[in-house]
Amino acid sequence: MNEPATDRPTTASFADLFTEETVIEALKDVYDPELGVNIIDLGLVYGVDINGPDIHITMTLTTPGCPLHDMLTEAIDDALHVYLGTTGTVDVELVWDPRWSPDMITPAGLHELGWR
Repeated sequence: MNEPATDRPTTASFADLFTEETVIEALKDVYDPELGVNIIDLGLVYGVDINGPDIHITMTLTTPGCPLHDMLTEAIDDALHVYLGTTGTVDVELVWDPRWSPDMITPAGLHELGWR
């Protein structure tokens, strides 16, 4: 007897769907509401770790007292669940080392800010 087919990817196929590059593309839809630049081009994301359907993001904020952590975490969760369709856990780890500086902004981010 054959098992019914499902549309849900198996753990093995998540490696084909979710790569660091696809996660980064999804995160380009998450904007810092104060600066109006996405968190990738601001240089806030330090790492992406994918384990099956689960995605772990290591990131920082522009300042330690930034009140936007919860808002950004929710936006990241939404972007990865909606844009990528992951059914796994999205975990955002906030780190302060290295400390963020404007030198981390990409050329595209600098252009959006009108700094270049």
